[in-house]
Amino acid sequence: MTVRVLIVDDHAQFRAGLRALLATADEVEVCGEAASGEEALTALARHQPDVVLLDLAMPGMGGIAATQRILETNPHVRVLVLSMADDDDSVFAALRAGARGYVLKGARRVEIIRAIRVVADGEAIFGPAIATRLMGYFANVDREPPAATIPGLTQREHEILALVAQHLTNPQIAARLGLSQKTVRNHVSNIFAKLQVADRAQAIDLAREAGL
Repeated sequence: MTVRVLIVDDHAQFRAGLRALLATADEVEVCGEAASGEEALTALARHQPDVVLLDLAMPGMGGIAATQRILETNPHVRVLVLSMADDDDSVFAALRAGARGYVLKGARRVEIIRAIRVVADGEAIFGPAIATRLMGYFANVDREPPAATIPGLTQREHEILALVAQHLTNPQIAARLGLSQKTVRNHVSNIFAKLQVADRAQAIDLAREAGL
């Protein structure tokens, strides 16, 4: 199956080079380009890509905000970050926004193409440099205390409530956990009923009080 790719980067020359690179790959088709997050949202509706290959540093709506907006309206689309930024803040912000992969600009052709195919298949992938940073980060993080719990909630409901507390939408939660949006809606309704709250804001307050 051909993977349709939308390239989002504010540098026209870089987009042209990336398009030429991907033209050499079997089963990968560049269906469109955009120079900003705003243009990406418009192009998304027009081209219906499978994967959005996206830079973080762009004028106007940056890559993090664009990732969130893309997944709010198109949770089936996979976002793969291709960026110069390799700092922890950028990497984790992209992952929290819902990106399924993170590769540095300057990566080899085979790495970029492999990353596109992997995220198109629904998996997550990181370039070697990013993977090394992640391993180093988690190796230095102190062990977390036992997860806080709220009596009456199932393990899955705790998991979903924690994501609600991170201000993820139902489509984003569904994409993160591999569930249908209907299933997530049902879980959220059950959580509200068990917590006796009327909306997400009240649920978030209780989740934070409980330490989730």
